[in-house]
Amino acid sequence: MFEIGDKTYHCAMDVTMDYIGGKWKTVVLWYLRNKTMRFGELKKQIPDITEKMLSLQLKALEEDGLVKREVYPEVPLRVEYSLTEFGETLVPVLDAIAKWGRNLGESKGKLKPVE
Repeated sequence: MFEIGDKTYHCAMDVTMDYIGGKWKTVVLWYLRNKTMRFGELKKQIPDITEKMLSLQLKALEEDGLVKREVYPEVPLRVEYSLTEFGETLVPVLDAIAKWGRNLGESKGKLKPVE
């Protein structure tokens, strides 16, 4: 059992899933793993996510210290998102999850062309 801040976790997996669990967090982290992106760029990469959900996920990832939000005082306002140093520690985990999914897709599915 772990205590981090005011939360108690039952096991290590519980900790991990609290930080990256859900449908969209790992997808957002995946696209930020190699580069800084603006909100609109992320939305283009993840067309099935609503703007509200993307905003909520980015805020949650920022609160957990995985994503950095940088605001540039320009007109129009420019906001960029990137992984923090702490967030970068997840890249090997994300790579392993993606490899597992790719292997599963190749063995049980079929490749669908990108439209």
